[in-house]
Amino acid sequence: MAALCRSAGFGGVGVHTISGVHTSCGVHTSCGVHTISGAPAKQHYKMLVLGGGSGGIAMGARMKRMLGADNVALVEPSEMHYYQPLWTLAGAGAKSLASSGRPTASVMPPGVKWVKSKVEEINPDTNTVRTDDGTQISYEYLIVALGLQLHFEKIKGLPEGFEHPHIGSNYSVETVEKTWAALQNFKEGNAVFSFPNTPVKCAGAPQKIMFLSDAFLRKTGKRAGANIIYNTSLPVLFGVKKYADALWDIVKERDIKVNLRQNLIEVRADKQEAVFENLDKAGETTVFQYEMLHVTPPMGPNSVVKGSPLADEAGWLDVDKENLQHNKYPNVFGIGDCTNLPTSKTAAAVAAQSAVLHRSIQKILRNEKPDKKYDGYTSCPLVTSYNTVILAEFDYHLQPLETFPINQAKESRLMYYMKADVMPHLYWQGLLRGLWGGPKPYRKLLHLGMK
Repeated sequence: MAALCRSAGFGGVGVHTISGVHTSCGVHTSCGVHTISGAPAKQHYKMLVLGGGSGGIAMGARMKRMLGADNVALVEPSEMHYYQPLWTLAGAGAKSLASSGRPTASVMPPGVKWVKSKVEEINPDTNTVRTDDGTQISYEYLIVALGLQLHFEKIKGLPEGFEHPHIGSNYSVETVEKTWAALQNFKEGNAVFSFPNTPVKCAGAPQKIMFLSDAFLRKTGKRAGANIIYNTSLPVLFGVKKYADALWDIVKERDIKVNLRQNLIEVRADKQEAVFENLDKAGETTVFQYEMLHVTPPMGPNSVVKGSPLADEAGWLDVDKENLQHNKYPNVFGIGDCTNLPTSKTAAAVAAQSAVLHRSIQKILRNEKPDKKYDGYTSCPLVTSYNTVILAEFDYHLQPLETFPINQAKESRLMYYMKADVMPHLYWQGLLRGLWGGPKPYRKLLHLGMK
């Protein structure tokens, strides 16, 4: 499974870039984007951005306005940029996979130097980055937005198991349509959905496809013959109690079986068997026969970050949780899934982080102290059917931080419209252009100044 990494999800699954896909733009300079390939051995930029996912493109656009395009470079090898939150809907047939992707050239801030290479090494002690073609780039300031990595290979039998039918995953561009095929071909038996024993992009995403599958099977008259099972490694259904309580009501009402502390360790795709370990009882495993299996892979820190002095003990980029400045190297900053910020990894979080990081860099360039603080805001639109969503929004303390003056723990048709149609537009036209920094400015207004 090539390059299953880079991202942050907008309420869900994140943005994912994959190399080896042709752009529809032709020559990149025609888009106003300067492409560097087979470039000179050394280059220097005032601001270097690593990663072309949501955080990298958003900060590239912001830094262009702050410093001028000639002073900014962005390193990203991939030809395509994906809005990954749509993959939840694509895996259930509600949106097309094609609608989630655009050529990277079309989202790259015009005029910013696009270094179309992969980052191989970061050396913050010499303020340099080395790419896979041997190019060394030096910088005054560095923004790391390299996302996280998916590890299907940590489950025995994967990723080769995806060559068989009845199994899919909404977490990679290669496997989303396999989810939809498995759902369409479902006859009767167990539909099993997993949640791994690692940090993940949007903790609600593995449930969204489960609820959509339930809705699809009801719509097609197959639900009576289906046993829907959600096996999660977590001790809870969702991390925020207000939304967890609402979700428990829904799974009971829809007759969905939830097994806590169950971690997928092996897939025997030829036999349609999934093996789970009990995290509370060492050595105890259970084999589930499946007619459909949706895999949420284990995830971990970006390997380049992990292998650098920028990482914390667990391998994540070590940044201040309030201003996003690196805790050891003051000219280095981080955003999105690659960081150790103690909040859910979503593109809604990236949007809020981008506004704070913009302000922090602005202050530091003036030799002033950062004054804007990130509160951990993140969002996860929990899709519960083909026309309803519970819009979970919360902070570092797992306390609801809701934008709208309604009870967002209730299923809403309006919030489904927000998820399916408004948020993609906000992503492409707002966040990636550095114009959307999250809903915070509007929250107080919508709550009539009372929040």
